Amino acid sequence: MSTKTVPEMFGENVFDDRVMRAVLSDKVYNSLRKTIDEGAKLNTEVAEQVAAAMRDWALSKGATHFTHWFQPLTGVTAEKHDSFIEPSPDGGVIMAFSGKNLIQGEPDASSFPTGGIRATFEARGYTAWDPTSYAFIKDKTLCIPTAFCSYTGEALDKKTPLLRSMEALNKQALRILKLFGNEDAKYVHTSVGPEQEYFLITKEMYDKRPDIKYTGRTLFGAKAPKGQEMDDHYFGVIKPKVQEFMNDLNQELWKLGILAKTEHNEVAPAQHELAPIYSSTNIATDQNQLMMEIMQKVAARHGLVCLLHEKPFAGVNGSGKHNNWSMATDTGANLLSPGDTPSENAQFLLMLCAVIKAVDEYQDLLRLSVATAGNDHRLGANEAPPAIISIFLGDELTAILDSIKNDTPYEGTEKVIMKLGVHSLPRFSRDTTDRNRTSPFAFTGNKFEFRSLGSANSIACCNIMLNAAVAESLQQFADRLEGAADFENELHELIKETIKAHERIIFNGNGYGEEWIEEATKVRGLSNLKTTADAMPHLLDKKNMDMLIAHKVFTESELHSRCEIMLENYCKTINIEGHTMVDMVRKNYLAAIEGYLYSLAKTTSLMKSVSANVKCNYEITTMERLSELTDSINEATTVLEEKLASLVNYDNIIKTSEAMRDEILPAMENLRKYVDEAEMLTSERYWPFPSYGKLLFSVY
Repeated sequence: MSTKTVPEMFGENVFDDRVMRAVLSDKVYNSLRKTIDEGAKLNTEVAEQVAAAMRDWALSKGATHFTHWFQPLTGVTAEKHDSFIEPSPDGGVIMAFSGKNLIQGEPDASSFPTGGIRATFEARGYTAWDPTSYAFIKDKTLCIPTAFCSYTGEALDKKTPLLRSMEALNKQALRILKLFGNEDAKYVHTSVGPEQEYFLITKEMYDKRPDIKYTGRTLFGAKAPKGQEMDDHYFGVIKPKVQEFMNDLNQELWKLGILAKTEHNEVAPAQHELAPIYSSTNIATDQNQLMMEIMQKVAARHGLVCLLHEKPFAGVNGSGKHNNWSMATDTGANLLSPGDTPSENAQFLLMLCAVIKAVDEYQDLLRLSVATAGNDHRLGANEAPPAIISIFLGDELTAILDSIKNDTPYEGTEKVIMKLGVHSLPRFSRDTTDRNRTSPFAFTGNKFEFRSLGSANSIACCNIMLNAAVAESLQQFADRLEGAADFENELHELIKETIKAHERIIFNGNGYGEEWIEEATKVRGLSNLKTTADAMPHLLDKKNMDMLIAHKVFTESELHSRCEIMLENYCKTINIEGHTMVDMVRKNYLAAIEGYLYSLAKTTSLMKSVSANVKCNYEITTMERLSELTDSINEATTVLEEKLASLVNYDNIIKTSEAMRDEILPAMENLRKYVDEAEMLTSERYWPFPSYGKLLFSVY
């Protein structure tokens, strides 16, 4: 455990602004800041001096290698390490790192998902330094955040489209600000604070569960006697071993400049949450990817395994990653802050309307941006928001919008002072709106919380779509208002028309209720894309492609490739899960049940040999049901095997994904049903894998 204070250790392994000010000349520092802050072109001379300073700093920290750290379309990060050493004439080595090493790398692009953009033999790809995200040291390696593209220039990563989407929003938001007389803001950036949920189990339990090893989740498992019914885990006392893990994790994250802030137990047993302070979306995305990696490494040190899958255990809540999103200027103004009188804050109302319009018109893009095989288990399962996208605004903002829509005065709401009935307790003002945990997209004071994101997902995907959709709304607003003869009147009419056109997306009620599903789809006409197979093809809808291409977030070929890659990932994930189930049944479950049946048969025979009057009702009844179950398990396994084998008959990825949804997943559920029932009838001594009870309550 470090003896340094938090301020002393914070960012000690990051080549951040403090380090750059100290090691770069004023000229080089100012030039680099201009590149970071304003997107100015980086010249070669500056790159050489930055590289030299970065090398010296990294070497002083004990680094021996450098890598271009990037985020390919696998959903995880990638890195290829090169040492700093170069041969010297005297037979020794020097530690070298040039501006070219810093700016550009060349990984093998054919070994990463491309979605058909390039043939397998066309291998060249490039990584390019992203100076807006600070370099850092991890495991004695200087990690340089980079973008990744193909030889022909298409983005093969998540960072490049994210940066493009941020630039698109910045461009349009500045147009709006100028209409309101703001000439001081140089740029508008989006900020994100992603709340990361996760499970912890012991390494001992993990090693005994091949399904968790291969797929990240349990494919079998009868419900434990106790789950989350008592509501005693949420915000409960943190167990000593978990607290040790959290303390160690915080220090590792703080050293990397990650603003780890909040930690607590989540709803399900063995489930926890870590939330950072908000930062620029690009940096937040990089840091969240790094956070997930560090969580798993630190867990291993403590004899634990950190599970990031969205649904590692059936019957208890899964894990999400709430994406808290806002817009702010470089001068520090939050554009989604209502102020004390939101009804009189026209700029805020226009920005709010831009988001409402964006979410309504591109609800399918937001849904598919969080679509994965793992996340499909959460959405609509009454533990996470429904697959239907809607916005929660709360009573005050909804009333304000209604008054504008109907041209009626807004009466306002008084601050309610909370009195708790105990004189020694403080009084405090109640917020003007409650929180709605059933809403996919909820306004929470000065930001929107997109709650549908899965715990293992990169936050880049949903923020790309959100940024781009809001940029489109702002562009349409700016086009109309810039040409207005009477700005004030046109602004009022625009806000009023937007509210009327898109009020269907606003819903402040219970998103878990069946009546909402009915109302949303049949009355309001909102989309209900329940699975990845349903959602992902909409990426290629004309309206979506036109918008994303127009704002230069994606090219047409990049959109087609991403649709292909995401559906392939969905299919491959389920295919691995199906084969894992078959493997576990054939090699373990059937043999275990047969072993217990044999034991019961021997016991019954022995008891009857002692006395003919012994009935052996328990043994006989159990044997009969287990015998039936072994037949059902065998038949269900055979059906699953046949369906998996038939996948080769589908000639495109959309048909394959539909087969996964309609054929493979139901066959897997059917097989699990029989195995889980058999678990409840079989002696624990014979059962081959740890139970849910042991998994969920293994950490103390």
